[in-house]
Amino acid sequence: MAIAASSVMATAAIHENPMRLAHWAARVAPGLLLCVAIAAIAVGLQGLEARLFGRAWLEGLVLAILLGAGVRTVWSPSAQWSGGIQFAAKTVLEVAVVLLGAGVDAAAISAAGGELLAGIAALVVLAIVASYGLGRLFGLPRRMAALIACGNSICGNSAIAAVAPVIGAEGEDVAAAISFTAILGVAVVLGLPLLGAALHLGARNYGIVAGLTVYAVPQVLAAAAPAGALAVQVGTLVKLVRVLMLGPVVVVLALIARSAGPASAANRKAKLPPLRHLAPWFIIGFLMLVAARSLGLTPTGLAAPAGSAADLFTIVSMAALGLGVDVRALASAGPKASAVVTLSLILIGALALTLVRVLGLA
Repeated sequence: MAIAASSVMATAAIHENPMRLAHWAARVAPGLLLCVAIAAIAVGLQGLEARLFGRAWLEGLVLAILLGAGVRTVWSPSAQWSGGIQFAAKTVLEVAVVLLGAGVDAAAISAAGGELLAGIAALVVLAIVASYGLGRLFGLPRRMAALIACGNSICGNSAIAAVAPVIGAEGEDVAAAISFTAILGVAVVLGLPLLGAALHLGARNYGIVAGLTVYAVPQVLAAAAPAGALAVQVGTLVKLVRVLMLGPVVVVLALIARSAGPASAANRKAKLPPLRHLAPWFIIGFLMLVAARSLGLTPTGLAAPAGSAADLFTIVSMAALGLGVDVRALASAGPKASAVVTLSLILIGALALTLVRVLGLA
């Protein structure tokens, strides 16, 4: 009887898994296909630019963001589309980041070595302190100022989501803190290449500045792309080192919150986020592929196809990023929060340029 029951359960599981897969595919397919279609149009427009003007002034990554944002301006995706858009913005992008590791030569930042790593850590700490001070100067509540400081200084919405439970932030605080990041992040992606060209930073140094300044990993890829493959590689690596600072920052904030005393309402709500939020799988995968290439363990023919796949996946995720840009979110941010976020980002950009100069990289 037991064997028969086990057999029935196994058979049911076999039939259930395809059903679950079909349900997942039906939920993801519409939005994902929309992102693929926008990405295909962006790639086509980039090719048309190259034929008409001899070069592509706007990369496919940037065009995908603009096209996606244009679609979102006239149409808000319903729940039928949101699953696939979120999948493209998160999972597809994470796979692209991992694949980028196969093409990253660790020698690209070896000249700065430990000095650059120490500089990244110092910049994050200084940016958090300065941005928090700006927030308090403008009269923002402590938790709101902390959320904006960590979001701007580390990795945007992901940092805000990880820090919020640690400091006991309310849902309203979180919503207000993230409302500006999508719009301002796209503005930085479009404007930073112009600044890099004006300052004649060079591919490697521009990649460092992009990695230190831009909010999220996909936005770093888009901002660095006009400067070439080296800028993308260096920018991605610098950005991921910056993201890894989230773990120590969260731990320090948790200790500060707990030291406030058990009677504190914020302390009662404070809790550490899951480990996967502090060291996401795609960062670990990226670093493993970088290490494998540095040790000569990666097949020589893998870098090119992996890079091409990463480029295509990234353009698809850029389309999803654009579809998530709602200009109307600006109205909900409030003038004080908007001013703090903007000034904080300008400050971080200035610190990044200063770091490049101090290290003698320029």
